[in-house]
Amino acid sequence: MEELDRVLKKYATSQDLMDRIRYVAETLSMEFDKWDDQYVSGPSLYFLVVAETDFEAYTDPLGENVWPTDRCKIVLDSPEAFRRVAEDVGFSRDGAIIVTGDGTIQQQMVRVRSPHHAEVPGVAELEYPDWMGTKHMSALETSLRQNVLWAVTLSEEDGRVTTYLDGTYQDYPREEIGGRWRPGE
Repeated sequence: MEELDRVLKKYATSQDLMDRIRYVAETLSMEFDKWDDQYVSGPSLYFLVVAETDFEAYTDPLGENVWPTDRCKIVLDSPEAFRRVAEDVGFSRDGAIIVTGDGTIQQQMVRVRSPHHAEVPGVAELEYPDWMGTKHMSALETSLRQNVLWAVTLSEEDGRVTTYLDGTYQDYPREEIGGRWRPGE
């Protein structure tokens, strides 16, 4: 029971936050209508939701790639502001966006270093499907880190949205986003 209580405490407050981030990634995927055009990349996002602000041990700043916190500082404050800024960032910047468990978005976007198997148990046993690129593999590996609650990616190649939790992932190819609620079907 103690283990269940620990898991519930760790994830209870992050579910709404993860749902909002995933919903925005799915919305951007659905709104982009050029996925099938040759030489065109869609929006790309990589979010890490972390329990604490202690993420410097496994990340490096990506120079001028920043999230404009003057336009949106907290994910859950304004859904529309978050969507607009995510769209701008998805088309113009690279790197992971760090969000703390309370929904605060860190300004500096980062490169996430791959963990060594001695540093993060279980990373050596991960299996990567063929569709995973470096961003997706990084998110999967990073989801094993103790203070990482969730990771969410939006692929610029095909619009798929993937969520990551403790070394597992749930993949939503673009044609499956929204399921029975998908507009226009």
